[in-house]
Amino acid sequence: MKTVVFSGTTEGRIFSKELAALGADVLVSVATPLGAEEQGSLSGITVHCGRLTPEEMADLLKGADLCVDATHPYAVDATKNIAAACKTAQIEYHRLLRAESPLPAGSMVFQSAMHAAEFLAETQGNVLLATGAKELAAFSSIDPARLFPRVLPTLDGIAACEAAHIPHKNILAMQGPFSYALNRALMEQFHIRFLVTKDGGAAGGFAEKAQAAQDMGAQLVVLRRPTEKGETAAQILARCKEALGWSH
Repeated sequence: MKTVVFSGTTEGRIFSKELAALGADVLVSVATPLGAEEQGSLSGITVHCGRLTPEEMADLLKGADLCVDATHPYAVDATKNIAAACKTAQIEYHRLLRAESPLPAGSMVFQSAMHAAEFLAETQGNVLLATGAKELAAFSSIDPARLFPRVLPTLDGIAACEAAHIPHKNILAMQGPFSYALNRALMEQFHIRFLVTKDGGAAGGFAEKAQAAQDMGAQLVVLRRPTEKGETAAQILARCKEALGWSH
């Protein structure tokens, strides 16, 4: 059985390895070299690296028995394109959901980065932006000296910070997920008053960020997760076992 997994996430890596262990032929598609590096090489798994158009996705899906979308919960466009490509290629589609986090009392939740930025522009104090380089432009209304973006240690990550005029001493280029101790140390070091994050669930280290913010007396600002329908890894694996002819 050939399965295409669109990944680049912790759960995508775990799922693809579990699937390969069942004897499936797994093609993992990741957008960046960093995603490929994290995926690593494993018997039964082939990795395709590079961003794809919906047409290229449909080509990649040719000959597959089913497709699993294990992209990030906030990668709305990617999910839309993968679902459309599956329809075009007439391939069975499954969305792997990441469990949501309970939000601590006192969290401020916003619909988008732009809405969060509008609120922060009226405040004072340093902001730890743990929302990724792609969201940086939304915070352009805020004095860059207040912003401490935590971005991936890639050329794209640094370039996004430079384009947003972030002082170099404020750029935190590192790869997560991060421990409670490291979150707390960064917040202490840079006198952080606001921590802006997405609800990345357990895989994205959300609880460690929330706890550090609470203990440091900082305001937790959460970008609302897009609502979507999907299945757990166990449900999709059960479907794969069925397709592979495994008895339950």
